[in-house]
Amino acid sequence: MKSAIRAAIQTMSPRTKLTVFWLLFGASILLAIAPPFYLAGSGISAPVLGVPFSVAYWIFDALLATGAVWLLWIVENIRDEVGEEPAEAGA
Repeated sequence: MKSAIRAAIQTMSPRTKLTVFWLLFGASILLAIAPPFYLAGSGISAPVLGVPFSVAYWIFDALLATGAVWLLWIVENIRDEVGEEPAEAGA
């Protein structure tokens, strides 16, 4: 199972990799800059795991952004792309 996932990641196109990353990271950006979502929930007094909803909203947003970047790093590490620099950077 683990080797099948690794093989699928290694054969995935760069466009697919970036599309998945930007969908996750873009959702985080949208949550951060779209006040209607936050304002709609800011009056909710019910706690989420013991934390007020307005605080849980920002914690979830931070975890989503962190998870997206972490997932991208793992995928690039599997594809041996970590540490690569573009050809024009050496010029």
